Amino acid sequence: MTDHPGRVAWLGHATVVIELDGVRLLTDPLLRRRTLHLHRIVPLPDEPLDGVDAVLISHAHWDHFDVASIRRLGRDVRVVVPRGVGILLARKRFTNVTEVDEGDEVRVGAVVVRATYAEHRADRGPLGIRSPSLGYVVAGDRSVYFAGDTDLFDGMHTLATGLDVALLPVAGWGSKLPPGHMGPEAAAEAAARLQPHVAIPIHWATFAPFHRKTVHDPDAGEAFARSVHEKAPSVEVRVLRVGEACAI
Repeated sequence: MTDHPGRVAWLGHATVVIELDGVRLLTDPLLRRRTLHLHRIVPLPDEPLDGVDAVLISHAHWDHFDVASIRRLGRDVRVVVPRGVGILLARKRFTNVTEVDEGDEVRVGAVVVRATYAEHRADRGPLGIRSPSLGYVVAGDRSVYFAGDTDLFDGMHTLATGLDVALLPVAGWGSKLPPGHMGPEAAAEAAARLQPHVAIPIHWATFAPFHRKTVHDPDAGEAFARSVHEKAPSVEVRVLRVGEACAI
């Protein structure tokens, strides 16, 4: 067992701090009050962002790949991105970018990060880049799966054996979920397929369109917990509020 206890902190949407085996990772950082037509309806947590060893980007959509937020960590921070996305960071003079595709592995300190398939179309605008969407399995003394944005897909049950934690998106920002996303029930089915020891809902209760003062999904986390209790009763659900953390 490692001397470094594991920890997960949810900063809202798909932004999560994962601390494992002395390594600090940050997923899909969106650290601003607004992006495009969305605004943040909960305060940005006061989570220190120094000492981040790597940023993991799941796909190129604006609410998951926000260059201004990554820039807050410095242009020399290591950034792991899907194949084809690196050019967007190179144009902004980032110096430590690693492109990966499904199945690729990179080592960050004492952990190994493996890119996994995600069922989600990730073009960045009609004239922008085309690149895959990915999830990531972070493996060390424990294992953590960050799904990014995805729908259910064949083979999800084989992503990782003995998975400790699954970070699963359970909603979107609008009244309807387009293809490539999971609501609470589909995310619970994902938990049933993955069979982690702990499942934590993400991608809910953070951003809303400018014309709304509240989110469409204020109870998505609790709905996910109820559905997991029915579909996968052996999985423990921890519903974090934005800014909350838990040991793993």
